[in-house]
Amino acid sequence: MSLNRYSRVLTQDESLPASQAMIIGSGVPYEDLNKPFVGIGSTGFDGNPCNMHLTTLAALQKKSVLDTKQMVGLLFNTIGVSDGITNGNDGMRYSLPSREIIADSIETISGAHFYDGIIFTAGCDKNMPGAIMAMARLNRPAIMVYGGTINGGHFKGEKLNIVSAFEAYGKKINGKISEEDFKEVIKNSCPGPGACGGMYTANTMATAIEVMGMSLPYSSSSPARSEEKKKECQEIGKYMYNLLEKDIKPSDIITPKSILNALRVITILGGSTNAALHMIAIARTMGIDLDLDQIQKVTDTTPLLADMKPSGKYLMEDLFAIGGTPAIMKFMLNEGMLDGSCLTVTGKTIAENLESLPDLPKDQDLLRPVSNPIKKEGHIQVLYGNIAKKGAVAKITGHEGEMFEGKAICFDSEVAANEGIRDGKVKPGHVVVIRYVGPKGGPGMPEMLKPTSAIIGAGLGDNVALITDGRFSGGSHGFVVGHITPEAMEGGEIALVEDGDVISINARTNTLDVKVSAEDLEKRRKKWKKPPYRVTSGYLWKYIQMVKDASTGCLTDR
Repeated sequence: MSLNRYSRVLTQDESLPASQAMIIGSGVPYEDLNKPFVGIGSTGFDGNPCNMHLTTLAALQKKSVLDTKQMVGLLFNTIGVSDGITNGNDGMRYSLPSREIIADSIETISGAHFYDGIIFTAGCDKNMPGAIMAMARLNRPAIMVYGGTINGGHFKGEKLNIVSAFEAYGKKINGKISEEDFKEVIKNSCPGPGACGGMYTANTMATAIEVMGMSLPYSSSSPARSEEKKKECQEIGKYMYNLLEKDIKPSDIITPKSILNALRVITILGGSTNAALHMIAIARTMGIDLDLDQIQKVTDTTPLLADMKPSGKYLMEDLFAIGGTPAIMKFMLNEGMLDGSCLTVTGKTIAENLESLPDLPKDQDLLRPVSNPIKKEGHIQVLYGNIAKKGAVAKITGHEGEMFEGKAICFDSEVAANEGIRDGKVKPGHVVVIRYVGPKGGPGMPEMLKPTSAIIGAGLGDNVALITDGRFSGGSHGFVVGHITPEAMEGGEIALVEDGDVISINARTNTLDVKVSAEDLEKRRKKWKKPPYRVTSGYLWKYIQMVKDASTGCLTDR
């Protein structure tokens, strides 16, 4: 069986001499036209720590592919959007939609140029699910490489990360930090390349994808500047060739069992609520049924064990120091929490990969034993109620409590909410409602990290809740509920909430309700008028027309 299953369409058809001439003109020797072509892509771009080094890693991968003497490696790039840079401003509207552009562009170049295999390096939040969605669509041998986590920053004996900078703003506006210290926190929070350091969305999805089998062991936990990350890229050629030779495709690796593995590690590590969106999108792209209720079942049967930021104390580099993701996986396998029979991009099963790898050290306290969990069930809770008829997603780690009831204070945009928090309008006991920021209303379902960080920084984190039809960053913590569906822009009941209404959030009964009668809500609905969309042209306008709701993963292609 030939390994150039796709590229031979271009390289071996004598009726396409112009195609072959252009390939040769691009630097591929004539004698290599019969070799499999591997597209080596990345979301590398300057100006963002998560992505700034990815083209360098891709160059190492190309050399590894060429050094096999059995494949042709061809570099390409696509876009990325920095969640950290765009949080709290209109740029964040492009963040989640960028996932679709990334998936579409990888599919486009690989489909148009008939690549036989794909290696893709991703660094920031939406890069990774976008890459995996493209690999699922194409269903050709593929490996995802994570660009790696950033090292922690330091100032005045405190370990810093990107959320430190966001929360410093809340402290500054409330006089809890000096102007000089505020600047020093900003200057020291991101000391070089790599994705945001806690168990935020980038590290959550990288870990989930490794556990799902689509990355090599240690890819998700090796820091961006580590020798291990460099070595991963230098050795990837042999793994790519093995996949081509054995014709191992994403459909062989991404299965209901491997998705369950990924959901369990997300739960154990206290991962981002964005994982609910992305795992549903990945599964459905692969043709596998996954919904919010299935995610809740995993939460009900899986404990939260990791003491990691944003609500804990450890960063991804600390996890790397105690054996990385494989050590977590080995722990899970030994506890019967992981299906070791699932295939991976090494060509071996999870159990085979882990057999000779070390266990977690006995003196570590990052991951608790199952007998002494941080929380006996998972932190991602799916809530339903009269303002979340199709569901909402909460992040309840146990630090916040499990119930909150308070009076609503409503804001029809993130800007208005940030101003309200800044001006002292948000008081203890409030449930902050931020609406018209959903997939269509935002548009793009922006993250609400700036308001949650301002609330924490203002010292209100223990006595204020926040609900929204938008999303949360993996760095958000506190009593927060997002992904409320239907969204306000589509006439969801969150649009009908008024200041002073009592809102009840209960993570024991998994309910989210406004204490207003059905009759009164219906009266309000008759008075409600849909506001105009915030954009009327360009990509975001296209996104509004195509995007499905948050409960189904915000997909645009089905």
